[in-house]
Amino acid sequence: MKVNVQTPNFAADNKLIAFVEKRLSKLEQFYDRIIFADVFLKVQKTSEKQNKMVEILLSIPGGDLMVKKDAKTFEEGTDECVQSLERQLKKRKQKERAFF
Repeated sequence: MKVNVQTPNFAADNKLIAFVEKRLSKLEQFYDRIIFADVFLKVQKTSEKQNKMVEILLSIPGGDLMVKKDAKTFEEGTDECVQSLERQLKKRKQKERAFF
């Protein structure tokens, strides 16, 4: 799976990008036909502590999956997104099995 990490308004360090890629690679054990993942890491200009936004667009055959989470850190947001995608991928796989 190809992972494309975009960070408008700030420069992400390699450690953060490696973290995101590692977390996303775990999704392949739940669904092996993932084409690519677009990841957007954004810092929102708010007074709240949860000003980091992680948005992941997962491209799979038959439609894309999209999740968006606000968190205190990008790592926390990435974990929440991956957990959400994991649930969606499991559901998708169960539906596919029902048809075959």
